[in-house]
Parts: sequence; structure tokens; C-alpha cells
Amino acid sequence: MAGSCCGQNIAFDGLSRAYKRILLIVIAINAGMFLFEGAAGFLADSQALKADALDFLGDSVTYAITLAVIGAPLLVRSRVALLKGLSLAAMGLWVLISTGMAVWDDGVPLAPVMGGVGFLALLANLASVALLMRYREGDSNVRSVWLCSRNDAIGNIAVVITASGVWISQSAWPDLLVAAGMALLFFSSAVQIVRQALAEQASLQAA
Repeated sequence: MAGSCCGQNIAFDGLSRAYKRILLIVIAINAGMFLFEGAAGFLADSQALKADALDFLGDSVTYAITLAVIGAPLLVRSRVALLKGLSLAAMGLWVLISTGMAVWDDGVPLAPVMGGVGFLALLANLASVALLMRYREGDSNVRSVWLCSRNDAIGNIAVVITASGVWISQSAWPDLLVAAGMALLFFSSAVQIVRQALAEQASLQAA
């Protein structure tokens, strides 16, 4: 989504009633899945499910913040996006640390629970991705919403595949490796969000 003024492209800033309605729907989806998948993660003793549930929580907060600052000056929106990028990096660090600690745990996750919950989470995220698809090229604040939703969908696919790996190997290693991979995905998205936010701030200073 972009407009133009004097020949220059302007990134979509979220100032649309349709976009706000979509955000409210997506917030509800993510908040509900955080509670459900978080409980399932502890039940199944799965680091991948816990990491994905944390991603749902982060998305819920991210989308709520995005909704709150829609219509604010670009400097405010870019600063909020910068904070969200740093928060995403912090979540990735937490997942890496908790996954590293779980290496010493001899337990094996419950593969059927992982697979079933991962599939339900995938459906929820595909719905969110479909709703947000047309807004994926917005400013840093809007783009952060798209990146978080994309992360969730990728993470859910990985969880479903990992459940098969856990069941076949009767080992927690597939679960731990996917959780670590999801942490790296958090870091990657954080870098993209931070870079775009800093670029927006630099453009304002140069204007």
C-alpha cells in the first residue's frame, strides 16, 4: 500500500478504518492463541510450542501498540517501531537461553500435542497473514505487524514438522533445534524493523 505526492512514494501509515478493524481481529486471534498454545507448551513440555506462544504474545502487544500510534507523527511511529524491534530481539534472546537450559532436560515432548496445537496455530496465523497481506509494504510500524505474522506462520509450519521428528526420534533435539531457529528468526525480523525505523528517522533529520 503506498500513495504518491510530488512523484514520491509514501509508505502506508495505517491510517485506515479498514486496517484498524483488521488489526483488532488479528489482536484477538493472537491473544487467544497465546493462552491456548502457552498452556499446551507446558503440557507437552515443548520449547518450540512455548517459543511460538511467546511470539503470539509479542504479536498481540505489537499490534496493540501499532493501533495506538496510528496517525501519530512519523518520528513517533518510527521510535515505537524501534522499540518493537528491540523487544523482538529480547524475545529471541530469551528463547535461546531457555532452549539452552532445556538441553540438560531428559524429557521428550509429547509429539501428538505438538502436532495438533501447531496445526491449529498455523491455521490461525494463515488467517492473520491473509488479512494483513495487502498492508505488508507499509512504514516501519505497519511493516512490523506483517513481519510478526509471517514469523508466526513459518514457526507453526516448523512446529508441525518438528512434531514428526520428535515422534520418530523419540528425542527432544528436533524440538530444541526448531526453538533455536525461531529465535534466530526473531533476531532477523528485529534487524529489519530497526533498520527501517532508523532510516525513517534519518530521513526526517535530513529533511
